Amino acid sequence: MHLAITLADQTIHATLLDNPAAAAFAAMLPLTLSMRDLFRREKYAPLPSPLPTNAPKLFRYTVGDIAYWSPSNDLAVYYLQDNETIPAPGIIPLATIDSGTHLFHRPGTLTATFRLLP
Repeated sequence: MHLAITLADQTIHATLLDNPAAAAFAAMLPLTLSMRDLFRREKYAPLPSPLPTNAPKLFRYTVGDIAYWSPSNDLAVYYLQDNETIPAPGIIPLATIDSGTHLFHRPGTLTATFRLLP
């Protein structure tokens, strides 16, 4: 499955992964989120409801990863590598941005709309 992510007047695409959390995220779409910046490496926003946590967790990320941080029920989009590790309990990968990650690399809050592509 593929996603379209719209930021202002630009749309980028991502590929959903095959795990229960990604399937639950897809079921929430379309979804518009006001995403804040964290550590100048990621944008994050709370999801309307929790996702399943019975998927492999990662303690490192790659630029372009879209992941779930379960302690605060947040969606995170990683746009810049700082080589830091993710603290426990780790992140659950949901999708990978195909190209255009740089659009998230801007100061402050941004609005992003996530939707499934047919």
